[in-house]
Amino acid sequence: MPINITMPALSPTMEEGNLAKWLVKEGDKVAPGDVIAEIETDKATMEVEAVDEGTVAKILVAAGSEGVKVNAVIAILAGEGESVEDAAKGGGKAAPAPKQETKAEAKPEAKSEAPAEAPKTEPASAKPVEGAPMRDTAIQAEQKAGPAPRKDGERTFSSPLARRIAKEAGVDVSAISGSGPHGRVVKSDVEAAIASGTGKAAASQAGAAAAPAAPKGMSQDAVLKNFAEGSYELVKHDGMRKTIARRLQESKQTIPHFYVTVDCELDALLALRSELNKAAPVKDDKPAYKLSVNDMVIKALALALRDVPDANVSWTDDNMVMHKHSDVGVAVSIPGGLITPIIRSAEEKTLSAISGEMKDLGARAKERKLKPEEYQGGTTAVSNMGMMGVKDFAAVINPPHATILAVGAGEQRAVVKNGELAIATVMSVTLSTDHRAVDGALGAELLAAFKRYIENPLGMLV
Repeated sequence: MPINITMPALSPTMEEGNLAKWLVKEGDKVAPGDVIAEIETDKATMEVEAVDEGTVAKILVAAGSEGVKVNAVIAILAGEGESVEDAAKGGGKAAPAPKQETKAEAKPEAKSEAPAEAPKTEPASAKPVEGAPMRDTAIQAEQKAGPAPRKDGERTFSSPLARRIAKEAGVDVSAISGSGPHGRVVKSDVEAAIASGTGKAAASQAGAAAAPAAPKGMSQDAVLKNFAEGSYELVKHDGMRKTIARRLQESKQTIPHFYVTVDCELDALLALRSELNKAAPVKDDKPAYKLSVNDMVIKALALALRDVPDANVSWTDDNMVMHKHSDVGVAVSIPGGLITPIIRSAEEKTLSAISGEMKDLGARAKERKLKPEEYQGGTTAVSNMGMMGVKDFAAVINPPHATILAVGAGEQRAVVKNGELAIATVMSVTLSTDHRAVDGALGAELLAAFKRYIENPLGMLV
């Protein structure tokens, strides 16, 4: 029978993507593991591999299509012994009208766009996945779904997607009759309930008032009326910029930030860095590593979180998530935005390992070739604008992190040592902290531990 190839979910939060390129054409034979397409998400371009063996009978979504929904059928495979013509007729239907224009062809619109949907808070325990199976993805997701309790004490089985849609729409899943296997509630059941107005959860059911609507941004018409026609041009937001906007709005709306700043003397660290780089073994006429100040900042923050474990946390409404390792995200500027690849278990890695990994992640980040698990999650982050000459600044926390360290430039300043003026290379760093999870004294303790490692860098080698 025909095999549907569906738009894969390349990350836990992905809802749609752009089908950038097909690497196969109709009539081609594919085997499991063959790369068949390239999918663009808001952060990366990823290769998609075939899960099944067969012949490409029909391509339903053209290359360059934007906004293709996850689980939409994008192509049909003919199975073994099946004719291509029969498979093409019997397979799934195409996704509903994705945009066919490419980014290069997209034209700015003068009319006001609808405001972006309110940001969704993800549970801190959510784990990224490398890629969803491409065959019958929706059915497989439903089979893994957990139960939702009924009002009468029984259980309603529902898919994760159905539960999420129901929650956002204020619909009670237990009041919906499921059409899936064994009465499981699936996406179409929830959408039907929303359309008919049935299954609305009672306002008092959760015992809490409805959350206030997220404030809307200024409309395009309201902005443009302040400027003469022809004095500007409109550049359409891409997926990355929209995601950054949602995440920053979510952070500032939900996280009570507070800030702690200290000055760290760098002379000892710079001397050690120079000695370590001179001692690097040479391979193919190139040193095996070249440490940067940022590599040492990553290591110092990771060790500080190890020493102050109560600050290595994430806040959820139900529990404090206590992390066992320091997974440090590092802000990397890329065309159109930024991304934070993560050095996992950085407290356990050598400076040379951190340096090599950071160079690899940074290079692939600029090419948008990172995998979701390489930039999603983490327990803290570093944002370093010192190389741009910025003296000090405060960074915005990236949920589910509870902290982020903003690193300024190292510069020579007059300092007082033993009652006398002296010259030292000083770097200002500011720790932004989620006050729900990390109190003021705890944030100060974490920053003091970081300062000790920066000013006594030999401690990072033992």
